[in-house]
Amino acid sequence: RHCTDVICCVIFIAVILGYIALGIVAWVHGDPRKVIYPTDSYGQFCGQKDTLNENKTILFYFNILKCASPIVLINLQCPTTQLCVSKCPDRFATYIDVQASYRYKPDQWNYFRQFCKPGFNNPRKSVAQVLRDEDCPSMIIPSRPFLKRCFPDFSTKNGVLTVANQTTFKDGRGKTRNVTDLREAANGINNVLDARSVGVKIFEDYAISWYWILIGLFIAMIVSLLFLVLLRFTAGVLFWIFIFGVIGIIGYGIWHCYWEYDHLKGIPGSDLTVYDIGFQTDFRVYLQLRQTWLAFMIILCIVEVIIILMLIFLRNRIRIAIALLKEGSRAIGYIMSTLFYPIVTFILIAICISYWAVTAVFLATSGEPVYKVMANQTLCKYANLTCDPETFNTTNVTKLCPGAQCTFAFYGGESLYHKYIFIFQLANAFVFLWLVNFAIALGQCTLAGAFASYYWASRKPADIPLWPLFSSFGRAIRYHTGSLAFGALILAVVQLIRVILEYLDHKLKGTQNSFTRFLLCCLKCCFWCLEKFLKFINRNAYIMIAIYGKNFCTSAKEAFFLLMRNVVRVAVLDKVTDFLLFLGKILVAGGVGVLAFFFFTQRIPIFAQEAPTLNFYWVPLLTVIIGSYLVAHGFFSVYAMCVDTLFLCFCEDLERNDGSTAKPYFMSASLHRILGKKELSPKKA
Repeated sequence: RHCTDVICCVIFIAVILGYIALGIVAWVHGDPRKVIYPTDSYGQFCGQKDTLNENKTILFYFNILKCASPIVLINLQCPTTQLCVSKCPDRFATYIDVQASYRYKPDQWNYFRQFCKPGFNNPRKSVAQVLRDEDCPSMIIPSRPFLKRCFPDFSTKNGVLTVANQTTFKDGRGKTRNVTDLREAANGINNVLDARSVGVKIFEDYAISWYWILIGLFIAMIVSLLFLVLLRFTAGVLFWIFIFGVIGIIGYGIWHCYWEYDHLKGIPGSDLTVYDIGFQTDFRVYLQLRQTWLAFMIILCIVEVIIILMLIFLRNRIRIAIALLKEGSRAIGYIMSTLFYPIVTFILIAICISYWAVTAVFLATSGEPVYKVMANQTLCKYANLTCDPETFNTTNVTKLCPGAQCTFAFYGGESLYHKYIFIFQLANAFVFLWLVNFAIALGQCTLAGAFASYYWASRKPADIPLWPLFSSFGRAIRYHTGSLAFGALILAVVQLIRVILEYLDHKLKGTQNSFTRFLLCCLKCCFWCLEKFLKFINRNAYIMIAIYGKNFCTSAKEAFFLLMRNVVRVAVLDKVTDFLLFLGKILVAGGVGVLAFFFFTQRIPIFAQEAPTLNFYWVPLLTVIIGSYLVAHGFFSVYAMCVDTLFLCFCEDLERNDGSTAKPYFMSASLHRILGKKELSPKKA
């Protein structure tokens, strides 16, 4: 063994160090409070401790009618004054009515002015000036907090949209408006708010049933292990049962089509052709034609003949595939530690995702507050220009545009660092993809090395090295970090291009340029195919690296040509393996899911008293089913890697050895018998 792809290894380490530096810089400049806390028009956080807004945790919009949608409210800035308040308004009121009655109804004024600018307490100021300077909102409407922002308290009464059981309200500017005018400003918020109560119930169900969910996942793990162990005895039986079942079903379909064809004989109109009746939206019309059932029968006959011919001509290769599946089960039985390696890969990927997410948040919040002129007059030439709130009142803007204000707009900046934040985000995404692909590559190479040590052992299991999984992991890290990083780099580049294409497609979705959409669709399809092909090449290249210790390019080339020389065997093995593993996943998830259903619905008498009382029994049930499928997928991914490794070793064994004493085969006795080869050496496999 020697170190491979050293240059790529050095670059990879340098990139990791640079990635750490990027995270530190983002941490220094970023401020997650910009995401956690809403920001008012003065650039202050709502609810931040040790500030004037400590007890004012909710953002209030002076005129929510100016906001087009909740997306604008949450992600961008609504073109109206925004203020931090301690609670949302719970009644309808207008500034005109409150001002007119403040002398004999001071309680109404005291309530209303908590939604005015801090320190404003001048009800004698004219209404026109108050609304121009936006000292107070023109109206308040019953609201409730959502995402720490006040939104109208919508409800439906007899199918009519209402706010506090009212369908109209005064806008504070002399007009009576319908509640439906608020729909665009808060579209969809009511449904989300109603969903909050469902979310609380779901959380309660998890809090009650988490213990039983873990038990269900543990059962799924045990069943997955048993399925893999039993595959050495049941792989062939399961496959042939399925194949003959498919043949039988198709045979029944042929008979049924012939029966329908013969049954329609002599019925008026049944001898018409599809061309005669043309296109019909009711497809049952076509089932009344003999020609339809004749076409179905011919198609099924062709499929039946193809399957039978494939079984006849590929029977030996199918037997080899089944033998390799059984051999894989036997190998895992000797190296049981490999079944738990996916936990290591999961931890590494979880670390990568966490670091990427935190860095992305800090980068996104690295900007300084940017203030812009917000003018009530549409013709103000200073509108939307940047401004400085400290010096704004000394400028001519307030004179030329009465009522204009310098309000917070977003976070950004003009420094060199802020100009390249987008580039840093791209770099963050690219290195994240690189590291994730490296973690996957490390797992594949480690498992391949462990299973290859099993295959090339002369006497199994006596000659299998001690701790094969840990030895393989050490070799992969010590000698082949550069090669694994090289393969991961190629894949990360293609994946980043796919992400950019998806982003462009999302941005151009509203355009009417058909050629652009067609070109993007073609590019997305091509790069999807390229990614799938590279994953296939990389996977087999890592196996060759684990076996021979060569660099990435050489290993990829040798693996590719070796597979091409055995392309039919590859296709057969791939489909047989995919079918059996998919069947296993369905059996594990379905079996544990059925058990969980009977348990959580209290239909198992023995455990009826133990089953928790739930709001929605489907919450833990779906969690158990999905979790069981993922657990089975984790175990079966190891098995799939085992079969792929043994297959490449098997192909190499056939090409390099001839069964003589000098060059004995390393394959198992069952593979010997299938190939019809006799072992000439005294070695026992």
